[in-house]
Amino acid sequence: MTHTKIAIIPGDGIGKEVMEEALKILNSLQEHDSSLQIETTIFPWSSDYYLKHGRMMPCNALDILKEFDAILFGAIGDARVPDDVTVWELIMPIRKNFQQYVNFRPIKSLPGIASPLANGRDIDFVIFRENAEGEYSDSGGRIYQNQPQEMTIQNTIMTRIGIEKIVQAACDYAYKNGKTKITSATKSNAIIHSMKFWDEHTRRILAQSSTALELESIYIDALVAYFVERPQDFQVVVASNLFGDILSDLGSAIVGGLGLSPSANLNPEKAFPSMFEPVHGSAPDIAGKGIANPIAQIWSLALLLGHIGRSDLEELIVHAIETVLREGIVKTADIGGQATTAQMGDAICQEIIKMNLAARGV
Repeated sequence: MTHTKIAIIPGDGIGKEVMEEALKILNSLQEHDSSLQIETTIFPWSSDYYLKHGRMMPCNALDILKEFDAILFGAIGDARVPDDVTVWELIMPIRKNFQQYVNFRPIKSLPGIASPLANGRDIDFVIFRENAEGEYSDSGGRIYQNQPQEMTIQNTIMTRIGIEKIVQAACDYAYKNGKTKITSATKSNAIIHSMKFWDEHTRRILAQSSTALELESIYIDALVAYFVERPQDFQVVVASNLFGDILSDLGSAIVGGLGLSPSANLNPEKAFPSMFEPVHGSAPDIAGKGIANPIAQIWSLALLLGHIGRSDLEELIVHAIETVLREGIVKTADIGGQATTAQMGDAICQEIIKMNLAARGV
């Protein structure tokens, strides 16, 4: 029996609403599984916190979070606070300081969710996005503000070790899950320094791999078109921070929308806590209405449980989500229904309970 500590950061908008449903699932799992000992601590770090304290989280927040095994995050964003403040004072410090260099996003067809791109064939691939450097680097600046010669520089930072780690993580996943092909997103015909560097080291890591993996490098402009034209052709996609961010949201859209898609910000070595979050934002237009889809948040919890060694519970949650969607009785508005956030959470929770009882022969 392992005691696990999870930090909960609901954040803003619908983040608070969908987090309630994820915690409902977690509590239910613990009630029916005495071996699952998880202690949760909720932190109110959000735009409201910023407006009260002038910062998104306390000065010692990273020291606090470092003592946890994992972080479950909701969403961030509020019209009262600039987006660059909410991102660079909350999400980015956690990702970068905790060396969460893998952003893992599954792109998977779900039963009961029609995709115009499926053409009768399931879509099932994953994206490994480099998450700690690349285009999202705080390097650069602006000079001559409000003058005709005003200029700005935003630097992309790519390191050999950073590329090595994300590509190796993609290769390790491919080997473990029986995949045979890695697709690399590039633009080395135009971005001749950083992306040629990316290509060189991606090829080198694949060549050194102990398993036979096919590597295809595709220019990002063509790759987004191929995602639409032939999404079933992909298995494992590896990309830089910006390219991976764009491809991930496109991938979510082609299988049903952002309300269904989870993500994991991983420190594979587990030297620091990893963070799990839905890919959607705080959706201020629907916040407080109780109609947000909680599936992405619940699935993110499933990824967290898999990360801490409970792949059985990860599979259980995903199976429950698929069963509820296949039955099609309970659907939130984003997927063609009228169910509330709580009703969707309840339906998944009840399915998990039912599966748990069936597994015990009750």
